[in-house]
Amino acid sequence: MDGSDSPRCGDLHHLGRIIAVSASQAVALLEQREAGANSAGAFLLQMGALVRMHTRVSTVYGMVTGLRVPLPSLAPSNKDLKLVEIEFVGEIRDDNGGPGSFERGVSAYPALDEPVYLASASDLAQVYARPKTATVCVGKIYQDSAIPADVLIDELFGKHFSIVGTTGSGKSCGVATILRGVIEQAPNAHVIMLDPHNEYARVFGDRAVVLSPGNGLHLPYWLFNFEEFAEIVVGPASNWKGSEQVKVLGEAVLAAKQSYFAKAGLDHSGTVDTPAPYRISDVLRFLDVAMGSLDRPESIGAYQSVKGRILALQNDARYGFVFGGRLSVRDELTDILAELFRVPVSGKPVTILDLSGIPSEIVNVTVSVLCRLTFDFALWAETPVPITIICEEAHRYAPRDTQLGCEAAKRALFRIAKEGRKYGVSLCVVTQRPSDLAPGLLSECNTIFAFRMTGQEDQEIVRGAVPEASHGLMNFLPALRNGEAIAVGEGMSMPMRIRFNLPPEGQRPKSATASFASAWSTDSDGSPIARTVERWRRGIR
Repeated sequence: MDGSDSPRCGDLHHLGRIIAVSASQAVALLEQREAGANSAGAFLLQMGALVRMHTRVSTVYGMVTGLRVPLPSLAPSNKDLKLVEIEFVGEIRDDNGGPGSFERGVSAYPALDEPVYLASASDLAQVYARPKTATVCVGKIYQDSAIPADVLIDELFGKHFSIVGTTGSGKSCGVATILRGVIEQAPNAHVIMLDPHNEYARVFGDRAVVLSPGNGLHLPYWLFNFEEFAEIVVGPASNWKGSEQVKVLGEAVLAAKQSYFAKAGLDHSGTVDTPAPYRISDVLRFLDVAMGSLDRPESIGAYQSVKGRILALQNDARYGFVFGGRLSVRDELTDILAELFRVPVSGKPVTILDLSGIPSEIVNVTVSVLCRLTFDFALWAETPVPITIICEEAHRYAPRDTQLGCEAAKRALFRIAKEGRKYGVSLCVVTQRPSDLAPGLLSECNTIFAFRMTGQEDQEIVRGAVPEASHGLMNFLPALRNGEAIAVGEGMSMPMRIRFNLPPEGQRPKSATASFASAWSTDSDGSPIARTVERWRRGIR
């Protein structure tokens, strides 16, 4: 029986019939019919439209990913063959004599010559229905602005997600929309945002704590493991081969820790990586003693270099959050973790770490410390405290290029990506250059929001990180509007094209492009120069 005779198809727009079927796709021949209500569907058909087909046990849904005329005539003609490429997205099975709910994947395929129909508004409502689990609305679906686009909170935050797209495509607003929606429903969340450009301070208002080198951020040197500390003092680990300075520093730090343990009456069997307080003055004293001993080491230049670098760091205001701010050394680990992870939340579930004031050469080390502390805290916690780390511009501290260093930060991020789910730690990886990101990090993200992306290499990286069944959707990337994204993965009930809701004007990230035309239309009296120099020298943005 022709599917068009079925009562469930009577009010649908008939498009054509199936002429080819593969494991994940179908091709339909668009049929020309006499003018009438049923022929209107052909004019409504467009890229990204949802269509439906029937099998013996289900209704199968697919998304239009291609429209073509294989052998076009020189002039437009109704006799031309018009083909519609369809990618299967899921089905509604006919269970117990009635329709069930929508499920991703296809268990039965449409037969050749099976009619194809344009999905109705009720179809869209069923396919994109709010799942019976914790969700948050982040926008509207592309096919129908009346249908909300929901993300699954547990699947999204529990299994890592990424947000990618070119500069200006709407990534920052997408991040803000997702987080604002989640903390509305989960006011006791624990979110750490690594903000390299001080964009997000106004997004969450009084529901966030902003920490920066000049405003509350305190990461004392003794929190750093030896690799991280040595990268600050000696330089990138890629230059350590055969370095006497690294050996000298390691001996000095271990001696300082053992000295502190002895004075405190503690067991001093720890290692150079033990996260316990010690005095930097003891490090300098060890170096002085070694240089002044009778059997002075031949590499005395290494001792002098390490001592000089530590003294310079102590006197550099930019490093005050590491070496300054405390007159005495005490064990502040509990207080530091409570501030970073918002335990208790006290109405402020988001910690924004403003990295813009941190010297660029140690941003990656700072990220390494924060990620390592987060994972270790989750690992040793008796009661899980789920924490999500938002890594804005992740390619800066987890780069593909191994010559740029950042190995400690990459290891910390990959450890969370591979093992964090077991302990309640998750990542959100945000980048405009997926091709510059460390290989494999994007693939660890089970949900991807892909905004407009024109670079072919970047598109291929993203396409390689998503399931093969969603590759057709990735073809839309170059044509997306600002604020639109292709969302695929376990954090969505099904792959979809989303139009994100924009935050209110005064609560959007400060990521807008500067207006050259407006700024260049008036002159200045020069006073901004003096204020800029003052802030520059004080290291306060």
